[in-house]
Amino acid sequence: MALKRLEAGKRMSSAVIHNGMAYLAGFVAEAAAGRSVKEQTADILQQIDATLKAAGTNKTNIVKANIWLTDIKTWAEMNEAWDAWVVPGQTPARATVESRLAAPGLDVEIMVEAAIVKKAAPAKKAAPAKKAAKKPAKKAAKKKGRR
Repeated sequence: MALKRLEAGKRMSSAVIHNGMAYLAGFVAEAAAGRSVKEQTADILQQIDATLKAAGTNKTNIVKANIWLTDIKTWAEMNEAWDAWVVPGQTPARATVESRLAAPGLDVEIMVEAAIVKKAAPAKKAAPAKKAAKKPAKKAAKKKGRR
């Protein structure tokens, strides 16, 4: 199966789709850069929603999330936005760590992997049994009686 790249750029793609999975790049805040961790997280999650949609999936199919914070003390603030976003009972495996990020004012980075789940086709109605299938059984019964 070939790879499909979304928004392929010089350095990276926003997502790579392969073998029924969407692997998203790490996203940082765009509109909320320099703002609170909660606002940055909400901004990132909107970007992730849009990218997942373009990949043919959604947040309920995320299997794994990695989150980087420049200050682990902001973990609760990040979780406020995260908890408002995730669907209860549909939460992914997740890790959150503290790390320096690429530029000042970027305090959160999130990377996810999601399954691309195809909807099952409606079941076809079974064809009625053919009468011919019953004839061999009758013939076998007649042969037994002739012996």
